[in-house]
Amino acid sequence: MSLTFNFSGKVVLITGSSSGIGAATAVQFSRAGANVVVTGRRADKVSEVAKECLKVSPKQSKALEVVADVTKPEDLRRLVDTTVKHFGKLDVLVNNAGAGVFAKIEGKDFYDKFQKAMQINLNSVVYLTHICVEHLEKTKGNIVNISSVAGKRAVTAFSPYCVAKCALDMFTKCMAAELGPKRIRVNVINPGPISTEFAAATGIPQHILDKHRQDFVAKMPISRVGESEEVGDAILYLASDHAAFVTGTNLIVDGGVIAGWCADLNELTLTIPEK
Repeated sequence: MSLTFNFSGKVVLITGSSSGIGAATAVQFSRAGANVVVTGRRADKVSEVAKECLKVSPKQSKALEVVADVTKPEDLRRLVDTTVKHFGKLDVLVNNAGAGVFAKIEGKDFYDKFQKAMQINLNSVVYLTHICVEHLEKTKGNIVNISSVAGKRAVTAFSPYCVAKCALDMFTKCMAAELGPKRIRVNVINPGPISTEFAAATGIPQHILDKHRQDFVAKMPISRVGESEEVGDAILYLASDHAAFVTGTNLIVDGGVIAGWCADLNELTLTIPEK
């Protein structure tokens, strides 16, 4: 049986939706009839995604564009206030914004990078959840957090990111237990390698990334990386009524990476340019 998604009239806020998984998900929610909030740090990218959302929206609903930095609490407050003022409510919160941070424990800037990773990947989610509860309680809405397989397995010189995502997994479970009585479901998705600009944004030279990707894919059970839309499908499922009895769970969307974890990740991390 194939699943169909109907989010007509629902208001969906997706952080980090100006590119990658977030952008694809925004378009998918729009196609399913939702009123979408597209947000990111670059106005031009936010606008591009909003235009794509408009093209597929059944009722030609225009996405709300909000330029914001998730590491700034004042931006997050403005993001939520603008959303509720514009649409009158909030039904689904997708905490997708994140960034990979490589750092070796002996590095002089390790702790600074660790704090950066926590601020982007964890603290922003905690704060946004904190200020959205009052709105989600009114709509009996739900939250979908985007973690990573890196929260499940250790990766050399990637501990800031791994720790942040592992903490996000536990925060999700804590919130599912705490917010369940308010009829707010909270779930988390752990994507594996996905074809986005995520890796390039870490600052690792492209030739190293390309070589690592080739080696990694060759050892993956299904021999390919995933697409943003495939993670988007999982997000829509968890946010929909099809998952009405699902809360506090990790949905792993990784092409079998964890099940067949055998790639040597050290080749990538050990060749990080020293700064």
